[in-house]
Amino acid sequence: MFDPRLLRAFVGILDTGSFTRAAEHLHLTQSTISQQIARLEASVGHALVDRDARPICATASGERLQGYARRILTLQQEAQAALGDPTGLTAIRIGLAEDIFDGSMAALFRDFARGRREIRMDVTSGLSRDLTQRFRDGEFDIAVVKEPAPSADVRASFPEPMGWFEALDADHDWPDPMPLVVFSPGGLYRDQMFERIERERRRWYVAFSSSSLPNILVAVEAGFGITLLPLATTQGRRVRSYVPFGTEPAIAVSVYSWEQTGPVRELLEWMSSALELRCHGSVSSAGVAS
Repeated sequence: MFDPRLLRAFVGILDTGSFTRAAEHLHLTQSTISQQIARLEASVGHALVDRDARPICATASGERLQGYARRILTLQQEAQAALGDPTGLTAIRIGLAEDIFDGSMAALFRDFARGRREIRMDVTSGLSRDLTQRFRDGEFDIAVVKEPAPSADVRASFPEPMGWFEALDADHDWPDPMPLVVFSPGGLYRDQMFERIERERRRWYVAFSSSSLPNILVAVEAGFGITLLPLATTQGRRVRSYVPFGTEPAIAVSVYSWEQTGPVRELLEWMSSALELRCHGSVSSAGVAS
């Protein structure tokens, strides 16, 4: 299925003969237009515009697509006019690292959508590595992921403190081998945990594994073993710092977006402010037992 936004960028370039003029006409940045054309070309497997021509024109494949693109856009406009009510016609697709989607972030999305009847929030939570790939594949407009270091095209990034935790009522030394509570394979903290344990020259085994943050926390509270988590995720839980290991280097909470205009830009500002507050709060509480 063709994304109308990509088709609109394609038609805009053909109508104006220039990436720059198309960007001005569509109220986007030139880099966004370039990214959208690259995504459209990747999806069809052909070059669609001759970038060396002046003015820029369609390739043979682009000429074949052009008529279909214009009809698709026309049909979309007719369907919108026929529906009349704009409610939910504009989707903002968001991918969030699983532990970022909490009550405060859900409330932020609710408040942002309130009064903006045309906006439909399409939110997906999951593992950062999977979300990053899906963002690069064009499935999300905005992605908030955890990573060791941000990429060059990051819109905003905040350091989030990490720490080792055990059950609040743990009253014993952990046995050898040491039991670990970990995320499923592909989870970002999993490899980091294994590397630290190996540096400590401790033997270990996986006592509990899950892709769900609440399940991880329940397992730690129940005394299944120790785990590594962002400090912000443990607030209000019956866990405490595992003092022998203490903290780990902060992990980057990175915000990525294809667009920087209109409602997407406004939502980015809301989310960035909330994430900065979250990470700053974690820094302030670092070293304090939960």
